[in-house]
Amino acid sequence: MPHPDDPEYGVAAAVAKWSTAGKSVVYVLASRGEAGIEGMAPAAAGPAREIEQRESARIVGVESIEFWNFPDSAIQNTPELRAAITEVITRVQPQVIISIYGGPGWGPEYLNQSDHIEFAAAVLQAYDALDDKPRWLFENSPDVTHVEEVRDFVGVAVESLAAHAQYLSVLDPATPVVEQARAQVETVTAAREDYDNQRVVTFELKRRTR
Repeated sequence: MPHPDDPEYGVAAAVAKWSTAGKSVVYVLASRGEAGIEGMAPAAAGPAREIEQRESARIVGVESIEFWNFPDSAIQNTPELRAAITEVITRVQPQVIISIYGGPGWGPEYLNQSDHIEFAAAVLQAYDALDDKPRWLFENSPDVTHVEEVRDFVGVAVESLAAHAQYLSVLDPATPVVEQARAQVETVTAAREDYDNQRVVTFELKRRTR
């Protein structure tokens, strides 16, 4: 993912389910989110957001987390970024990669960020260039091909997003952090009629091998 809080805004409930089932999950973030807290200098915001992200990851059972130093709000699909992605895939050797959504937006009112689009494109290009490819690559996406049922993990996902307390308190000072977190998680895990009214996290299969 490009930034701290990106997992929590989308896939934390699914991650909590997987880690509870004994799956090993590794988070890799391209930036430290240093441009993400209005009124706070990047030199202070980056470390603060890293601390919050580590706590968020711990809550959903993720012990392994890596932070790179690509510039928040200026991430581009460069050879350097693709090389970093290639290195971590080769080293970790995951069966499954979950990436950020790289499309134009989740709807007319929710346009995607440039960092997300650029990062997602870099992941796809790095994957395509690998000789030994992981079996699956998904994006957390509104263009749904797969879902994970997460009814029992919504609460822990709320707790995980709420751990980004400094970020959320500045983002919307009028709304308590837990209420912000609950509203977001309820939205991204909403029950869907096309999946038997189950609460799900949605994914799009982008690549598959073997």
